[in-house]
Amino acid sequence: MIERAPVTTGRPRHIAIIMDGNRRWARTHGLPALEGHRRGIAALERAVDAGLRTGIAMLTVYAFSEENWSRERGEVFGLFGLAESFAREKAAELAARGVRVRIIGRRDRLPRGVVEAFRTLETRTAGGTAMLLTIAVDYGARTELRDACRALAREVADGRIAPEQIDEAAIAAKLWTAGLPDPDLVVRTGGELRLSNFLLYQSAYAELWSTPEPWPEFDGATLDRAVDAFTSRERRYGR
Repeated sequence: MIERAPVTTGRPRHIAIIMDGNRRWARTHGLPALEGHRRGIAALERAVDAGLRTGIAMLTVYAFSEENWSRERGEVFGLFGLAESFAREKAAELAARGVRVRIIGRRDRLPRGVVEAFRTLETRTAGGTAMLLTIAVDYGARTELRDACRALAREVADGRIAPEQIDEAAIAAKLWTAGLPDPDLVVRTGGELRLSNFLLYQSAYAELWSTPEPWPEFDGATLDRAVDAFTSRERRYGR
């Protein structure tokens, strides 16, 4: 077990965001759901801007969950179209600003054009050192944990490791977030108070912060409030 001493928080290095409320924002304004998602992409750009301004080293966002496949087909594939356009149109700008993009989650169910656009985005931004932007698409934390357990079980069955060698580090190395430090702060927009199958293992000791504002209204001031709330807390790690 990793020993963690209580610490007084400084600024968070890694913030994870559950980007919730696009569809509710659209309904409130009498607009189609897809327009809410379009405004949500603009909010993501503002979040990246704010993160760069305030020195956030890592930003991880929940863009599309496994459960989101149950939504109306036109909305789902309209959202993928917006994601593909974002990946193709913003790659050069993100690279120029030093943002490295990483996509996590399943790719086998995504449209081919989206997969290719994501691959290009990751390649073109690979040299970024100002911020690591991780985007979770077709992501589910329980599936992530299941696959990690299966991978470790195969290694035990093959005799490559002993069961006693499976520790926190071994599990973390098999997750889609391998190599990424756990989030310091998890932010949820839209007023809900749940993780919704997002980074369940990684968020064990994260600070949580929620705002009633839906994701399309997220801006630098919202991020500042979340960071201020974080810096006022003491992280005890269960002690």
